[in-house]
Amino acid sequence: MKARIYYHDTDCGGVVYYANYLKYLEEGRTEFFEQRGISIKKLAQEGTVFVVARQELDYKAPAYYGDILEIDTRLANVSRVRMELDCKVENQEGKTVCLAKTTLACVGRDFKPKALPEEVRKALQ
Repeated sequence: MKARIYYHDTDCGGVVYYANYLKYLEEGRTEFFEQRGISIKKLAQEGTVFVVARQELDYKAPAYYGDILEIDTRLANVSRVRMELDCKVENQEGKTVCLAKTTLACVGRDFKPKALPEEVRKALQ
């Protein structure tokens, strides 16, 4: 997916504030699931939620006000209750801005671990 950097995404120097990358990663994950026919909203309404259990970010280069970032999210690993997603964020020149690894855990409304629904598992294959 693509994300435009707006003024409110930056610090006083016009550089993207580091914590805002978490928003871009979340948006990229949402699009990743939607493209595979997985509705996070529908799953949540049915009692299945994905929570971020671990987040790693390696900042490689700054992004600036006005840049358009390409957020590429890919499935790296899936287990019974967890999945790992790798993400690469590049600017419009193709320069890597950051690399990320997100571990999502599947939980129920009680926030106890829950097996991935079979339809999610199939859609991820």
